[in-house]
Amino acid sequence: MPIRTLLLFGTRPEAIKLCPLVRRLRAEPEVFDVRVCVTAQHRGMLDRVLQTFEVVPDVDLNLMQPGQTLSQSTARMLAALEPVFQDLKPDLALVQGDTTTTFAGALAAFYARVPVGHIEAGLRTWDLAQPFPEEVNRVLTGRLARDHYAATDWAADNLRREGVPDEAIYVTGNTGIDAVLHVRDQLAAGHLSSGQDFSFLDPGKRLILVTAHRRESFGDGFERICAAIRRLAARKDVEIVYPVHPNPNVQAPVNRLLAGQPNIHLIEPLDYLPFVDLMRRAHILITDSGGVQEEGPSLGKPILVLREKTERPEAVQAGTVKLVGTDENVIVKETELLLENQEIYDRMKLVHNPYGDGHACDQISTIIRSL
Repeated sequence: MPIRTLLLFGTRPEAIKLCPLVRRLRAEPEVFDVRVCVTAQHRGMLDRVLQTFEVVPDVDLNLMQPGQTLSQSTARMLAALEPVFQDLKPDLALVQGDTTTTFAGALAAFYARVPVGHIEAGLRTWDLAQPFPEEVNRVLTGRLARDHYAATDWAADNLRREGVPDEAIYVTGNTGIDAVLHVRDQLAAGHLSSGQDFSFLDPGKRLILVTAHRRESFGDGFERICAAIRRLAARKDVEIVYPVHPNPNVQAPVNRLLAGQPNIHLIEPLDYLPFVDLMRRAHILITDSGGVQEEGPSLGKPILVLREKTERPEAVQAGTVKLVGTDENVIVKETELLLENQEIYDRMKLVHNPYGDGHACDQISTIIRSL
């Protein structure tokens, strides 16, 4: 009998990393009976990724509500997922990363006595407040999981430190690299088009791509980030593109401080294809996104991370990522160093990505088949 495998996700980053696995497992219907359930924790951004990868959910819970608290969203997810497990009766549930959907999905599976496989397991900052609430989500999911698919040896070692047995840990690389390498190559070959008009970009200026949305930076952190972006935009040799996250805590300071400023383009959040295309065009990536920290090395881009701590230290150790936090002066200083010192810039470019070679989905499918 095929292994009935339920993949649970709800946000854009989860979809980017799980849709390639959905497609890989569905390529073997005699081995895997694949079902997909989405919570729609990110409604619009999730739907666009699903369309890109041509994945149609079997169950769409559509749970997103404006202004809901973490407690409210977690409680609603748990209540909605209970009948999903009752109806589908999966042999295995797969969750990814560290979102509210990840934790709620793992807990609902545990309550239903369904084994949990945790994709991208073992990320840790060892600080429950940073990032918030993601560190708690992934730690608790790790306690609920039977199978732990770690992207790197560092992540696997973290799991061992917490008492996870070796036989339950698998180092597979990151499924997000499978996605970005495929899209990068298809865009470069002209087999895919991003469908986005970037004609507003000035080819005579170096592009700085900014993404920032972390909850721990809300308030003063975003004020400082915006002040740094405004100072960088005063340079004549750069332009800045910032796809602005829809969260009101992001929109308010960004629009107040950056809207209408020269050399700054505030745009709507991008679909996955045009975002990869924009990353390809960028000179520097400034971000607080975990996914961009992983994807950037595959595109040969230096990355400045707007966080004090990262659960992805491999790229920091390799030299392609540098933590700059939300200090205005540090952000400006480190960005200008990359703009003005070609040797330092070149040192931050990597040929080898520590997060994988683009075959994580193949490895995971092989492991599941053997369990």
